[in-house]
Parts: sequence; C-alpha cells; structure tokens
Amino acid sequence: MSDECIFCEIGRDPSNAAVVYRDNVVFAINDINPKAPIHMLIIPIKHITGLSEMAGNDELIMMYVALAAEEMAKRQGISKQGFRLIINQGQDAGQTINHLHAHMMGGKSLGDMG
Repeated sequence: MSDECIFCEIGRDPSNAAVVYRDNVVFAINDINPKAPIHMLIIPIKHITGLSEMAGNDELIMMYVALAAEEMAKRQGISKQGFRLIINQGQDAGQTINHLHAHMMGGKSLGDMG
C-alpha cells in the first residue's frame, strides 16, 4: 500500500472516473461523505498541505479553486441560488486529509453559521 496522499493519487490520473472537473491547476470530485445535496471537493493538483505551506506563486492556486467552484456550481444549477466554499485548515478545523482542498456545498439552504 502506498503512503502517497489519496488526493495526489486521484489527481495524477487524468482518466480517473472520480474526477468531474479538471484544468491545469485543480480538479474536482464528489465528496464521499456529503453534508449537502451537492458537496464537491476542489483540489489543487500540486500537493500543498495547507494555506501556510504556500510559496512562490501558489497563491494563484486559490483563484483557480474559486473559479472551479463557480464552474461546478453552474454545472450543478446552483450558481444563482448560492453555494458555500469552505477550507478547513488543521485538525481542530476538521481537516482530515493533509492536502489543501475546498468544500463546495449547496443544493439546499445551508443556514447561518454565525
């Protein structure tokens, strides 16, 4: 069994059936434990553990994450009604895979988190 990051394994294979979106910087998959009717993960192809690990031009990756989330929301028909984009950073925030990724959720009212 490989010790490689599961997201790196998925992202490395351009023909992986789990991938529902891909560009040169990020890819998207459906969350295997969805918390909303639409729950996708937007994942950088480059392995970055978290926001604090970004270097060089890595900040541009976040632009690609946002653009991919909007594209997936359009494809899922929820762009106009809205969606939530969440990045969990670290164990206390609920990050379970140490590879930077964003959760795009929608398809119902997600309520106020405040």
